[in-house]
Amino acid sequence: MDMLPFDVNTLTALCWALFVIPFACAFTLINFGRKLPRGGDWLATAGIASCAVIAITLFFKVIVGFGAPEWAWSSAAYGLSWDWISLESLQLPVGFYLDNLSVIMLTMVTIVATCIFFFSQGYMHGDRDYPRFFAYLSYFCFAMLGLVVVDNLLFLFIFWELVGVGSYLLIGFYYDQEEPPKASLKAFMVNRVGDVLFLLGIIIAWQLVGTLNYTEMFAVLESGAFADRTGWALAGWDTQTLLTLSGILIFCGAISKSAQVPLHTWLPDAMAGPTPVSALIHAATMVAAGVFMVGRMYPYFTPDALLFITGIGALTALIGATMGLVMWDIKKVLAYSTMSQLGYMMLGLGVGGYVAGLFHLITHAFFKACLFLGSGSVIHSVHSQDMRDMGALKNKMPWTYRTFLVATLALAGVPCFAGYYSKDQIVANALSWGLSHGVAYYVPFVFAVVGAFMTTFYMFRLVFLTFHGTPGDQHKYEHAHESPAVMVLPLVVLAIFGIGAGGTIHPLAEHGNLWFNRLVPEPASAAVAGLEHVGADTSVHGESYETYLEHFEHNLHVAHYPALIVSILAIVLGILLARRMYLTKATDPAAVARKFGPLYGIVCNKYHFDDMYGRKGVVGGLMFMNRAFAWFDKNVVDGIVNFMGLAQRFIAFVTGLFDKYVIDGLVNFWRFFVRALSSILRLVQTGNVRDYLTWTLLGVLILAITLA
Repeated sequence: MDMLPFDVNTLTALCWALFVIPFACAFTLINFGRKLPRGGDWLATAGIASCAVIAITLFFKVIVGFGAPEWAWSSAAYGLSWDWISLESLQLPVGFYLDNLSVIMLTMVTIVATCIFFFSQGYMHGDRDYPRFFAYLSYFCFAMLGLVVVDNLLFLFIFWELVGVGSYLLIGFYYDQEEPPKASLKAFMVNRVGDVLFLLGIIIAWQLVGTLNYTEMFAVLESGAFADRTGWALAGWDTQTLLTLSGILIFCGAISKSAQVPLHTWLPDAMAGPTPVSALIHAATMVAAGVFMVGRMYPYFTPDALLFITGIGALTALIGATMGLVMWDIKKVLAYSTMSQLGYMMLGLGVGGYVAGLFHLITHAFFKACLFLGSGSVIHSVHSQDMRDMGALKNKMPWTYRTFLVATLALAGVPCFAGYYSKDQIVANALSWGLSHGVAYYVPFVFAVVGAFMTTFYMFRLVFLTFHGTPGDQHKYEHAHESPAVMVLPLVVLAIFGIGAGGTIHPLAEHGNLWFNRLVPEPASAAVAGLEHVGADTSVHGESYETYLEHFEHNLHVAHYPALIVSILAIVLGILLARRMYLTKATDPAAVARKFGPLYGIVCNKYHFDDMYGRKGVVGGLMFMNRAFAWFDKNVVDGIVNFMGLAQRFIAFVTGLFDKYVIDGLVNFWRFFVRALSSILRLVQTGNVRDYLTWTLLGVLILAITLA
């Protein structure tokens, strides 16, 4: 569109500022932090707060000012991009891209991060590496903000990897302890698995469409021009299969980054880092990057790729929720909650609920950051992460309790709180997907409803064990106290967003529609349009894709109220059951656990994923294979080399003997023969003429006698 909130040069400068400011803060703190007053926390906080001001300004100029769903701005369209690589056969320009989704994402990231920076001033006060911590936080925000504003898939991948480096540094912040370095390495290595597949998907995408710029990719894809390139892309693979494969591989990056099954195992271990780090990772940066990437690349995914995304998301939502039921570590309950909610987001995106999945990403960020910072406030007070050491903290920490309860209600999806609006849409979309496809496709809806019940149960279990009942550890309870204002104020701000971020707020809402729904419409599928252009079959259950979408929209209206009723019933049941087991103690949790027998043990052991990947599984198998290869190298390869060496030495020895006793023997024989002969001849070589005449005469006589 032609309308812009600022002139193009100002927009470009603002995009630069959004990620250069935190990078400059990180660079300054890592080099000079210890020389700055208060370790430079004010510099890092001011830096991210200034980014928040820029993002909020853009939000009000674009979202409130224009309110146009189709608004988008690309620096490349105004000649303000630059060539990163410029070769005859390879052109890779890079610039900035803003639309409603990226502006909302920037606003969310910067607001949440600002709250976390303020909270960290109280939580990390007195830490010996205080400046380094804020340097790493600033770097982390630099990578995430850069990821949001770039205009092409390659630079998204570059910032994607920089986000991974930031998580590695922050998870392992306490490098002198045993667990954090292991956790950071685990997170880094698990993410490398998904990122390698992600890179392969990008390579195939490049081969298919010849560009990695978002706008150009979708335009080429929609026109069907990619079909001409598949002959040299991968011989023997048809276009539709290649496109689906590329989409699935790209999504594999999100599987690891957003902790989807089976590459989720790093997420709970990441709790080894400081609690503000957990809040930043789980709410606004690392795991959010995966969902944002899927949203940004949404037009690229074929229906088959979306089916794969749906399956992974549904499975993750359920498995994450079940593991949240049995954890005693307050941060790990929230970690598995994040895993489950990310599954909801992917499920929503997969079933066609583009708006629902991304809306939940935004609302979830606020109340999940509030929950993690609230848990940090509790940990800061009682010096324990085990909920069995807590209890009855409601009166000791009233502000922490109130904000935590608000965030819990939002996460559970209780009506009028932010999570209700976004999660309800995901459940409705899942039900509509089942109605549109058939009985077997109701599984995501069932998983979503069961996950909603479990989410409510484990979150109120956490609330009752932490803030209600009797103290688990009397000594810790007596010393518990409310956190300082610098930690409480961010909780209040995030709790307010936990209430209001999802509702129908004028002027962002119109005719009762949610503001996000109106401003972030679902994009058309460039993949389907392109495949139809080249004559590929894109039908769904025998009907055209366009007809399927019409039926899906109709079914979505039909599914709304049934999904809402079922969700509310699941929420009420979860609250009542948690109250009965952990507040009134009418039911013994241990007795319930025994009834589930081996299944309870499996869930407690996290479905043995770590065992499968650990020394008894994948890692152990790789180590065994390494040892086998080392043995083969030492005993076979080196054995052959050593044998050949010995053989060469033997041949050399035999050759030496032959040379010494045969070749040299013949030479020496002739030498001795000539010397002996010369010695004999020397006897007659006297130099006396009379002797020569005598020998001559003797010779003549011998000849005469011989010939006679």
